[in-house]
Amino acid sequence: QVQLVESGGGLVQAGGSLRLTCAASGRTFSNYAMGWFRQVPGKEREFVAAISWSGDTYVDSVKGRFTVSRDNAKNTVYLQMNSLKPEDTAIYYCAAATSPLTLKIGPEYWGQGTQVTVSS
Repeated sequence: QVQLVESGGGLVQAGGSLRLTCAASGRTFSNYAMGWFRQVPGKEREFVAAISWSGDTYVDSVKGRFTVSRDNAKNTVYLQMNSLKPEDTAIYYCAAATSPLTLKIGPEYWGQGTQVTVSS
């Protein structure tokens, strides 16, 4: 089992920045591909970014604005969000999977989510 706890969400004005943090516990953190998803009420959960031994990937809408990183010594993954837009408003979820492919199609583990609200 892997437990994931997100933090760092909040309210920010358009153009501002936030950094989300996901603390993991349980299994060997470095063995997992880690990622971020987001969901708006009434819509499907959307892949945002992922990081693993094969590199990092992003959804097109956040490229150049968001950066995913991880600190394996601290069992932590981060999502630095810059130049935020109102359309980035969502609940952001941390996720873990045993492979980058599994992460994108169906992560094995999820955090509880953290709300990000961007005002115009």
